[in-house]
Amino acid sequence: MQEDSVQITGFHAHVYFDTATREVAARVREGLSNFDVLLGRWHDKPIGPHPKSMYQVAFSPDQFSKVVPWLMLNREVLDILVHPETGDDVKDHTNHALWLGEKLELNINFLQQLGTTE
Repeated sequence: MQEDSVQITGFHAHVYFDTATREVAARVREGLSNFDVLLGRWHDKPIGPHPKSMYQVAFSPDQFSKVVPWLMLNREVLDILVHPETGDDVKDHTNHALWLGEKLELNINFLQQLGTTE
């Protein structure tokens, strides 16, 4: 097996919510504040490739083993996309993605129009 030359520079978790689950999302966000993460803004409308309201959580590879298991156990009813940052936004949001809860349909065409960030 050859070593893959793609490097993961960080991770994003996108925590999706709607009006009925915004309080749950706030509780999850409060719990996430106990980790070494960067909490992004609340987006109350779909933005970019994301089909629902969400906020982003950015974290380093060394935090993955702490943040993702916590999300697995504490996401309540929320759907969460976890993906690496490799410089290829399309692959990161599709082939390399991990879903907690329901897998939502992303607007991949939006990412394809942006191109990759390599």
